[in-house]
Amino acid sequence: MLFSSRAASLAATFIALTTLAGFTASSKALGADRDATLIPAIATTATTSAINPSVPKPVPSIEPGDSATTSSNEVRTTAPAPAQGLQFASLAAAVAGQDVEEGADSELSCLAGAVYFEAKGEPLSGQLAVANVIINRTNSGRFPRTICGVVKQPGQFSFIRGGTIPAIRSAAQYRTAMAIAQVAMDKEWDNPTPGALYFHARRVSPGWGRPRVATIGNHVFFR
Repeated sequence: MLFSSRAASLAATFIALTTLAGFTASSKALGADRDATLIPAIATTATTSAINPSVPKPVPSIEPGDSATTSSNEVRTTAPAPAQGLQFASLAAAVAGQDVEEGADSELSCLAGAVYFEAKGEPLSGQLAVANVIINRTNSGRFPRTICGVVKQPGQFSFIRGGTIPAIRSAAQYRTAMAIAQVAMDKEWDNPTPGALYFHARRVSPGWGRPRVATIGNHVFFR
């Protein structure tokens, strides 16, 4: 009888231990599953935070002069328009860029002749100033309205002989004078003596009493 009671007690203890072990294993397995479901949730939360619209986004850098149109995902830039202005970097470049041809029209020939005889030894700016004085006279209303009329007007230019322009002696200097004349007529370089209608050599002092515009090389220019 005592043996039977002990056997029954041992069996009950064994069953209790087995049940407890199963419960613990199940609990651990359930806990592992719970952790596995929590990890993706945390990752999702982090990703959501990274793309949160409330977090400031970097602003693309735009160089001065560019224009930009922005959308949610792109920046479009437009190159600045080229600067407007003269097409030559210098007066010398403008002169070199002229296509000097034989048989130029009479107005261009008259202007080139005046530049040659009055200023062929002057700097390019001085030659251009002489050409612009003649052009200014045609627009002033006080002189003939054509370039040849201004150049050949009696008593104005001492190189004129009998109403004609003398023969040219230096082909190279005349080509430069022709190029200067073209630059002046086409307004391809700024007039260094704006508004000037008269000039004389620095070695003389006629006492004109006119407003002085500039002195370039060996010439003084007046309005």
